[in-house]
Amino acid sequence: MSKIVVYSLLLIAGLGAGFKNFPINHANKFSTETSNPAGTKPYLLPDKIKNAREFAEKNKLDTAIALLIDYSRHSGKKRAFLVNISKHQIIDSFLVSHGCGAHPWGLDYSKHSPTFSNQPESHCASLGRFKIGSRGKSSWGIFIKYLLHGLDSSNNNALKRQIVLHGWSDVSDDEIFPNGTPEGWGCPAFSNSAMTVLDSTFKSRPKPVLLWSFQ
Repeated sequence: MSKIVVYSLLLIAGLGAGFKNFPINHANKFSTETSNPAGTKPYLLPDKIKNAREFAEKNKLDTAIALLIDYSRHSGKKRAFLVNISKHQIIDSFLVSHGCGAHPWGLDYSKHSPTFSNQPESHCASLGRFKIGSRGKSSWGIFIKYLLHGLDSSNNNALKRQIVLHGWSDVSDDEIFPNGTPEGWGCPAFSNSAMTVLDSTFKSRPKPVLLWSFQ
């Protein structure tokens, strides 16, 4: 057997082993384990979905739909998940911005490792669970925003800080890794088309929807 044939067989075997162990994440299709592109901490999204459902039930929020944001993922990767928490299914996924903190606004200096804060004027995103509140007019994106009510000690200044969910034309529809999503002043901002999807979803729900951001 020639060296070329042997090498080819070894390469095929190696690729097969790699694909077997590679965790799959598809938007619109539920996956047991979702990979972390930043390579820092794998997590089980089902645990988050289960906990989101339980929290929604206890706090009189919508028990069918939630928006989960995993800020441990690189900001150039889709890390916001619109989830059916009653059926344990990912409906869609999106890019989302985080706060620039001490870095310049509109760039991607902290695409690998954002800083989080609950303090006014910190220009940081906050972690924790939010109730997605009233729909109103925005100066950004599709000109629609949703107030965010922080439900944890890590985000209970959200209203005071004017942290809202809105669209931003600078946010892409598609993943831009290794570049990062432009960073604002702490609001979770989505592309215009993503915000259109979210707006249509939120305004059709009978109860407020849970937003849970974590890392």
